[in-house]
Amino acid sequence: MRDKLNADLIVAIKAKDKRRSATLRLINAAIKDRDIEARGKGKENISDEEILTLLQKMVKQRAESIEIYAKAGRDDLEQQERDEVVIIEHYLPQPLGEEEVASEIALAIEETGAQSLRDMGKVVGVLKAKFPARIDFGKASKLVKEKLGG
Repeated sequence: MRDKLNADLIVAIKAKDKRRSATLRLINAAIKDRDIEARGKGKENISDEEILTLLQKMVKQRAESIEIYAKAGRDDLEQQERDEVVIIEHYLPQPLGEEEVASEIALAIEETGAQSLRDMGKVVGVLKAKFPARIDFGKASKLVKEKLGG
């Protein structure tokens, strides 16, 4: 993942694609921050899975900014954030569709033997292990809660 990001940064710089190179630099800076934090905890570097989680977080932050800029009438900044979202999402795996998520939740409930809301953590844990960065866990948690009678 790191190699792909760095290779794409070099291509963007050579192509003089300012938006793409600036966004890729932001991603690399965020990864380096997390690496430094991980070293403080005794790890070498963050994993690709953690990079995907970081990218998801960056997309969510930009979605919030887009909303704020739209309300404030700042079309220029709103478009900049939208462009960054497109670039960041390029590095995320294809998310599961709603039907696939519902089916995977049912399988995870079956697999864990979950019967009540107390078992919700087990179900979400299984989903996170199987589908990192491919499921919106905010929405998935609500669905799990509904299925477990909450």
